[in-house]
Amino acid sequence: MKHFDKDVVVVGGGHAGTEAAHAAARLGARVALVTIAKDAIGVMSCNPAIGGLGKGHLVREIDALDGLMGRVADKAGIQFRLLNRRKGPAVQGPRAQADRDIYRREMQSEIASVSDIEVVEAEVTDFHIVGSRVEGVVLKDGARISAPAVVLTTGTFLRGVIHIGDVSREGGRIGESPAVRLAERIDDFGLPLGRLKTGTPPRLISQSIDWSILEEQPGDDDPVLFSFLSDGAVSRQVSCGITHTNEETHEIIRANLSRSAMYGGHIDGTGPRYCPSIEDKVVRFADKQSHQVFLEPEGLNTDLVYPNGISTSLPQDVQERYVHSIRGLERAVIAQPGYAIEYDYVDPRALSSRLNVRDIDGLYLAGQINGTTGYEEAGAQGLVAGLNAAAAALGKDPVQFGRETSYIGVMIDDLVTRGVTEPYRMFTSRAEFRLSLRADNADQRLTPLGLEIGCIGAERAKHFHAKTDELSDGQRRIDAVSVSAQDAASQGIKIAADGRKRSGRELLAFADVTFYDLIDLQPDLDDIREEIRTQLKCDALYAQYIDRQSRDVENLRRDEAHRIPRDFDFEELSGLSNELKQKLLRIRPETLGQAGRVEGMTPAALTLILAKIRQQDRRRA
Repeated sequence: MKHFDKDVVVVGGGHAGTEAAHAAARLGARVALVTIAKDAIGVMSCNPAIGGLGKGHLVREIDALDGLMGRVADKAGIQFRLLNRRKGPAVQGPRAQADRDIYRREMQSEIASVSDIEVVEAEVTDFHIVGSRVEGVVLKDGARISAPAVVLTTGTFLRGVIHIGDVSREGGRIGESPAVRLAERIDDFGLPLGRLKTGTPPRLISQSIDWSILEEQPGDDDPVLFSFLSDGAVSRQVSCGITHTNEETHEIIRANLSRSAMYGGHIDGTGPRYCPSIEDKVVRFADKQSHQVFLEPEGLNTDLVYPNGISTSLPQDVQERYVHSIRGLERAVIAQPGYAIEYDYVDPRALSSRLNVRDIDGLYLAGQINGTTGYEEAGAQGLVAGLNAAAAALGKDPVQFGRETSYIGVMIDDLVTRGVTEPYRMFTSRAEFRLSLRADNADQRLTPLGLEIGCIGAERAKHFHAKTDELSDGQRRIDAVSVSAQDAASQGIKIAADGRKRSGRELLAFADVTFYDLIDLQPDLDDIREEIRTQLKCDALYAQYIDRQSRDVENLRRDEAHRIPRDFDFEELSGLSNELKQKLLRIRPETLGQAGRVEGMTPAALTLILAKIRQQDRRRA
């Protein structure tokens, strides 16, 4: 039997798997990336886009730690848009329409360029277990790869079933087999499992669409990219189209709901509330006369179009009828029908904040297996799991992400503390400290952590230090500006005539004052680069709020500082309800702060837990 050793094995070559493998290698681990098909590494299984509200923040944070998704998306981007541009910087989200082929090619190139990553084309069917811990994987042909840490990123493949109307067949995604034997092996671990579902719309042939009567949606003239290392878009830019469903569309769907896999009773799994199928939209929003549909080209050298907004599990003949009822799509040709896919997931409350399974040493989970949806959420989890798997294998300290420092930390804490009842999607509203967790400052927040743990390459380190110096110099220069109310008024800036002069930072704190206004008052600031100007403006705009948030962060950190021993016996606390005891025993919060976010937790219960921890600490002392 063939056998070879690695430090980390990553199972799956999707968005979670590629980030996990690359992160582990950056930390110094020898990695085996096991995938059924090498040419499927980096495939965009659903929509051809990266980023969005909340999701764009995750991509920036992955990039700040030298991950892959941001710079690959920048190379593949064929349309860039900054969402919420008219709102505050904290809730703006970069998004890119991507060329599927370029994205896959660039991701495969990135993986191939790392000597410590060996891609193994095979199917994992079992785990190599020594005692009570996972120490590698067994392949379908009987070969074994030994490693002290395994990262499982199976996406929608665990017992995946594809539904089109009343026709169902096994599949991890269209045209690919599910992972059944591995799912059965996971059953043996006794992990809490559930079923979720996601869906995709029919793919259309571009030449069959009447683009001339549709609204055009161009990209931004000044594209905002994902990677802090990118200088500008490299691929040709294109426009998308916009159309709408109508009453005829809705009537066709209503008349055929019983033939939908979801409404016909063929699917048990819960779908994503924030990305509903067209059937869900028609039922849940019955008063709406139309729904927007974005026609997104799938690449520069393909005729396929992704109609974002009409994912479905209706039969193909019904899909054709409702598509043809939509303006501009009267003669549209469906190249591939839409479908729903149902799959197993592991309740993420079985994981620690390092994404390792608490009761199974050496096993880490990342991506949709943890109940999330989206490339960005998967990539961020892959980063966390890859870093921690490598750290454990190499005897290094674990890598922790807090709610106060990153959207990654918010997501991980939400998952392991609260679990999921539907596919989890990131939004800016999930972050309590979103004013300081902006997309523009992700590098300032997280690259120092990357430098500390050793996962940042030389190019990014050099770029980061240079930018940090520029920011410090820019801050010093705008703080040195001294402007009277009279001088400000000459530039149309209204401030109180109280005899006090304002610094440049104080002026930029006004929402209607731009950096160009500041340059008019102080022309020598004109040499500050646009990227630095943007962050200085954002920092000034939110300064007073961030000061207040900083105090809240300190309070949170005090709570987080009280770690709960792994063997802490919640059953001993007579003041806790049985329901809360069961939740705490299942979730096993690692800190007092995490315990405070368990559903049903009260201040009185937290006080009991803290008192017991302090009592145990005194005994140990």
